[in-house]
Amino acid sequence: MYGHPAAWHGFCDLLADLVGDYLVAQVEAGVDAVQVFDSWVGVLNAPDYREFILPHTRRIFERVAPLGVPTIHFGVGTGAILPELREAGGDVIGADWRTPLDDAWARIGFDRAIQGNLDPTLLLAPLDRILAATDEVLERAAGRVGHIFNLGHGILPMTPVEHVQAVAQYVHQQTHI
Repeated sequence: MYGHPAAWHGFCDLLADLVGDYLVAQVEAGVDAVQVFDSWVGVLNAPDYREFILPHTRRIFERVAPLGVPTIHFGVGTGAILPELREAGGDVIGADWRTPLDDAWARIGFDRAIQGNLDPTLLLAPLDRILAATDEVLERAAGRVGHIFNLGHGILPMTPVEHVQAVAQYVHQQTHI
């Protein structure tokens, strides 16, 4: 990326075209929404993200935009680059558990929806601890329209299914969905 930026951008252009085509195919197959998920993007600072990633990710979102399906943009460890993720695209911006939901949303902008952001390791804790952390995420969302309750990353393999079910039921009860 740093040593051969022209090659990097050529490679990322190819990836953006492939991912864009794949997401279009998913929409044509009937999905209701698509998500661009980047597990490593949070290792970059804002200037490097702007130079090396943002233009390519924007191309993906621009490719899908005419299809009219909601798009989600999520990266791990992105607290420092949330405004740049918004700029790259996505109707919904995901926030992992490292940034409090209300802080992340303020940095993204309340005119954009947000997804997140319970720490997935909490699903290994006793249920009272899990529900207290769930309450904190919901309190930080403050009932605003546009919050999609979710984990701040994926479910760990050893997570008890009963804990996932309990959180889902609890969120529905608390938000009257």
